[in-house]
Amino acid sequence: MLRLAPWLITLLLVGPILAGLAMALLPAFGYLPALGGETFSLTPWRELFAQPGLARSVGISFASGLVTTAISLTVVLLFLAGASGSRLDHWIRRMVSPLLSIPHAAAAFGLAFLIAPSGLLARLASPGLTGWERPPDLLIVQDPWGLSLMAGLIIKEIPFLLLMSLAALYQLDAERRVAMARSLGYRPTLAWLKVVVPSLYPLIRLPVFAVIAYASSVVDVAMILGPTLPPTLAVSILTWFNDPDLSRRFMASAGALLQLGVTLAALAAWWGLEGMVRRLGRSWVAGGHRRGGEGALRVAGKALILLAAGTALIGIAGLALNSLAGFWRFPDGLPQTFTLQHWQRALPSLAGPVASTLLIATVSTLLALGLTLAALEHEQRSGRHPDQGRVLSAMGLLYLPLIVPQIAFLFGLVVVMEALGARPTTWLVIFGHLLFVLPYVFLSLSEAYRRFDPRWSRVALTLGATPDGAFWRVRLPMLLAPMLTAMAVGLAVSIGQYLPTLLLGAGRVPTVTTEAVALAAGGNRRLIGVWALVQASLPLLGFLIAVGLPRLLWSNRRGMRGSP
Repeated sequence: MLRLAPWLITLLLVGPILAGLAMALLPAFGYLPALGGETFSLTPWRELFAQPGLARSVGISFASGLVTTAISLTVVLLFLAGASGSRLDHWIRRMVSPLLSIPHAAAAFGLAFLIAPSGLLARLASPGLTGWERPPDLLIVQDPWGLSLMAGLIIKEIPFLLLMSLAALYQLDAERRVAMARSLGYRPTLAWLKVVVPSLYPLIRLPVFAVIAYASSVVDVAMILGPTLPPTLAVSILTWFNDPDLSRRFMASAGALLQLGVTLAALAAWWGLEGMVRRLGRSWVAGGHRRGGEGALRVAGKALILLAAGTALIGIAGLALNSLAGFWRFPDGLPQTFTLQHWQRALPSLAGPVASTLLIATVSTLLALGLTLAALEHEQRSGRHPDQGRVLSAMGLLYLPLIVPQIAFLFGLVVVMEALGARPTTWLVIFGHLLFVLPYVFLSLSEAYRRFDPRWSRVALTLGATPDGAFWRVRLPMLLAPMLTAMAVGLAVSIGQYLPTLLLGAGRVPTVTTEAVALAAGGNRRLIGVWALVQASLPLLGFLIAVGLPRLLWSNRRGMRGSP
């Protein structure tokens, strides 16, 4: 049965995406008999290109993908180069999982409450530094250039790229490379950039592509921080899809294909930038400069990572403050009174979405974990690494749901499910979440599973255990900590899913994320603070369990607790 796991993962990752893209392609050219489209036509494209502000929407989506990725990657590489082995390095490595667990929507709300004209920063600086007695008339959040959108995405993508980079560094023996460069007179930061980055980047290219795809097509963060007139392309597509006039679904399909083209164009532009940086980098490495600019690069790496982490944490603190605030006039730095009234009002309506969120996240994560363990165990028993061939041969397959824009194939997938007679239920939403949870669970667990010392299993086999017995009684207990961490990542990913829940659930399966994003249009900061804080807290519970349970179960076996 284990040998079926890679095939099942392949079918699960590829099938829905291809079906979704196919069913988005046909309506984009006028063919959808269920809505009266009996012949192929270019009418949807004419209607699409006639939409006001379309060029600006496309431009902001394209720029968001490139700018977000470039800044996030630069911050991560500068931090790793300038802080490796330091106390800050150890602290950030401990914080990367909690920072990654903060849902995108919660981080976006936190940033909005921080930088808004009447936000926490303006209050702390007024009136002493600014002279403002009332909020300034400045369009900061939802600015027309999408700068606040990019800032919110950067805060969230830095932990993701950092986690992927840390996992890849185990394959490079970075310390020895840096030591060799140091022996030739290079300063530590320059040595790291010159001898580690050229080998590290190919290992994280697919995660970088995933960031480009996500940033160019994100919906929930764009609804909170992005421009509104016009919105980003993905938000416009969602609006057309939900329009009561069903004929606009043809135009929505054309928009979904256009979004796919925008993302592919951003990936192509990044590929071109890679070539330019590669040529410039070779000249820089060959130049032999050993000290110039080392101090500035080291300080920049540490300062930027602290700015990103601090902004995320302060933003979450701002959510908590708003959820407890009573009367709070501008420019007071703190509320005049604190109250639990907002929580008391929200609790009755929180119960259903929280239960639904936990159910969907738990089931989808357990399914993903089961498939991942089966595939990895089959890999170990067959003695074949996935890069050597067979079904799960290309690691890029795991990134397929992350690289293909959600809005591009989920719309078509909804059409497929409607054609099959599948009704919008919790199980359909779980299926949609599984598409995105599985890659993260697999990537989180695979490195620890492959580095597991095979001699432990061989000892069990020599003592008469079967391969299944060695798996259940030796391998799984010793890998409990990495498994729980992978589950915590999966739970965080599922809790943060907005578009799959909204489209596959047809708005009938409320979760904390869908309800929190829906509140963005209302402007009630107190209520938004309650819902966003709950959304941010749920993934944190998973990570607390992942850290605490091994320590509880293996209190007398320190080596089995995972990383300290």
